[in-house]
Amino acid sequence: MIFPEGLDTAEEFQIVAKELKNYKSSIFLLANMTEFGKTPYINIGTFKEYGYNCVIYPVSTLRVAMKAVDGFFGDLKTNGVQKDYVDKMQSRKELYDLLHYTPGKEWHFP
Repeated sequence: MIFPEGLDTAEEFQIVAKELKNYKSSIFLLANMTEFGKTPYINIGTFKEYGYNCVIYPVSTLRVAMKAVDGFFGDLKTNGVQKDYVDKMQSRKELYDLLHYTPGKEWHFP
């Protein structure tokens, strides 16, 4: 796997992919898409068109989660109760459905 680091433009990603795939067509390419870095936002479909096999978003979910956590704690500090955030929370049923879990039954993740 080749992980080209610090590319500044979509064109650079395209050129790197083209040159490496010309060198060895079976080469596995990884693109790193992080917010607030040098790389512009590039659609995952564009990476596929360029020949990238994998695109990672290493801290995107953490940033989304932490912004929600920060908002929740601010609201809790102001209002003293979590009831106004319940509709923004994953319900017990949603969690169980995600995990394919049924209470009282032996659990095997698919």
